Amino acid sequence: MKLLNHMRMAGAGLAATLMSMPAFAQDGPIKAPTAEQAAAMINKGDNTWMLVSAAIVLMMSVPALALFYGGLVRTKNMLSVLMQVFMIVSVAALCWVSWGYSMAFTGGSPYFGGLSKAFLAGVGPSSVAATFSNNVYISEYAFIAFQMTFACITPALIVGAFAERIKFTPLLIFVVAWLTIVYFPMAHMVWYWAGPDFLSDNTSDAGLLYGWGALDFAGGTVVHINAGIAGLVGCLVIGKRHGYKAEPMPPHSLTMTMIGASLLWIGWFGFNAGSNLEANGYAALAFVNTFVATAGAAVAWAVIEQVKHGKPSLLGAVSGAVAGLVAITPAAGFAAPMTSIILGMVASIVCFLFVTTVKNALGYDDTLDVFGIHCVGGIIGAIGTGIVADPALGGQGWVDYTVFPSVAGTYDMAGQVVTQIKAVLLTLVLSGGVSAILFLALKHTIGLRPAAEVEAEGLDISEHGERAYNY
Repeated sequence: MKLLNHMRMAGAGLAATLMSMPAFAQDGPIKAPTAEQAAAMINKGDNTWMLVSAAIVLMMSVPALALFYGGLVRTKNMLSVLMQVFMIVSVAALCWVSWGYSMAFTGGSPYFGGLSKAFLAGVGPSSVAATFSNNVYISEYAFIAFQMTFACITPALIVGAFAERIKFTPLLIFVVAWLTIVYFPMAHMVWYWAGPDFLSDNTSDAGLLYGWGALDFAGGTVVHINAGIAGLVGCLVIGKRHGYKAEPMPPHSLTMTMIGASLLWIGWFGFNAGSNLEANGYAALAFVNTFVATAGAAVAWAVIEQVKHGKPSLLGAVSGAVAGLVAITPAAGFAAPMTSIILGMVASIVCFLFVTTVKNALGYDDTLDVFGIHCVGGIIGAIGTGIVADPALGGQGWVDYTVFPSVAGTYDMAGQVVTQIKAVLLTLVLSGGVSAILFLALKHTIGLRPAAEVEAEGLDISEHGERAYNY
């Protein structure tokens, strides 16, 4: 394994390391500080930013994603989608604090952590989590809360692929199993490492993809490709909606969808800029990149529709915006604003082709285009990160934390792109394979899909005994 592969993505400049050095360290940064020393290195500004980020990332799930998805389904299924997203968030949060955080962010193996912090054992107000700068820490509770919101939204994304045709209880069983077998290990493999003050003493204390040197600033592999391929597998196992392609199935409220998409965009600033873990210039860079990549992607989709159909649609504009948000996620702290715009536009064009042409050609019923936007956009973003992170293109490069204090590394674009492709392939195989096993097991035991007459009536009444609208 190449030494340069031991690095981390967010907070990606040596300047950030130097600027964030605490004032009391008169003789330079302290290597492997004690718990008491680390607690004294907590930055209140960073802590505040992480708590705010956690709150607005939660908003991405409820209400943003729920409204975005809910507006795209038919009236008779609006409430069921709202309930699915709301309860997935609730269940995922409980799984996270019970065993997920420990599985993802403690040492153990390159593939998954241990259970030493199950049920948050040993965590308290004075315990700390590392950032990406030597001798800069945040409260562990702040880190737990922030990462919990990622665990909440990722399985919620999956339901859009088979919306309007899945029973509620099997869905929640799938979510618990999928989080445990897929999401928590993926988070560990991509994001776990010993920290900037400790990695130099134990360079093997890191997740598998981290050790490869894969760059994923805020979840291109862990969140979007992971959820997108699971959604595709789910819609294939469950089957097409009754009446698919034979009867019209228009969105019942694009107003709701636009509101949801707009809230997603706002919350995504916490998602991406918050992933820097520090309130510094690199968080601001991720913020700006998230802004302009999304704008570029929305414009690109609208232009394509104008050329192809003569009319740009609101649905297309918000779809393009989400494609841009997905693509910039792994690259947010690495790219320059101008290359971020290009990345967003490229992702928008490719996602448009998948949503309109590839899906129709292959005939799968990905209801809300989870695969076509999240998985495909995530792949474009993950591989593109290897390009846009190059300092020769204005990118931020990477930091070598196997040296203390950390130093800037030498960037190899070709090698990085190969590493990114490997990370994408592993994510597709792990999530796709495990998801297929889980969906098939549920299908042939308790069943995944309601009866045809129930589906025709809508899931609101049959699954929850109420309607989204009573008028």
